[in-house]
Amino acid sequence: MASSTVPVPVVELLGARKVYRRGSTEVPGLDQVDLFVFCGEYVAVVGASGSGKSTLLNVIGTLDRLDEGSYRIDGQATEGLSDSELSRLRCLKIGFVFQSFHLLPRHTALENVEVPMLYAGVARSVRRKRALDALDRVGLADRTDHLPSQLSGGQQQRVSLARALANSPALLLADEPTGALDSSTTAEILELFDELNQGGVTIVMVTHDREVAARTKRVVRMKDGCIVDDALAGAPECPVQVA
Repeated sequence: MASSTVPVPVVELLGARKVYRRGSTEVPGLDQVDLFVFCGEYVAVVGASGSGKSTLLNVIGTLDRLDEGSYRIDGQATEGLSDSELSRLRCLKIGFVFQSFHLLPRHTALENVEVPMLYAGVARSVRRKRALDALDRVGLADRTDHLPSQLSGGQQQRVSLARALANSPALLLADEPTGALDSSTTAEILELFDELNQGGVTIVMVTHDREVAARTKRVVRMKDGCIVDDALAGAPECPVQVA
């Protein structure tokens, strides 16, 4: 009798709790959250300001540690890892895209894309080829020697996308990636996200824009540090925390 293979989640949060302390007051960032994201999913995390969506992204990105619960990224447990071990795990497993791009202003597009590979210890010749391939993937093969100041907002976001993909991460995290862009450029960047996901890239995106969220395949809605709704579209069934 053939045995069935259970897929390993790219993101596996169980009983996740994160508390921020303001003087003597405890403010819950996450409150007993369970979340599973599987390979190839495209997930939007939405909610009002203070709902916990940014905290969730920081935890998934290993930028914040949990106070309670457990987190695995691509099957790797994060509890007990040192800061340097977390940093290396983050570098190899996660690509980040931010609203404000965070490009190095005195470095070319090519050099910016090479940065995460430099931290990962990738040889220079390999870094250069991967960076060129990544820039070509996002339609910037003709802008490799341009500084960020010589690029439009949409082009800068494309560079940040290429940089996020440089180490072939298990997960792409995007924090309001279209928040600083006009509507026309937003449409172009979202089309690129669509193409990346269709090519197999797993994406979790925080957004306040309903139209942006509607482009994804699954919408996780947060309120007061809890997941209050998880609208799946063909993803494997998994337990969710409902307030």
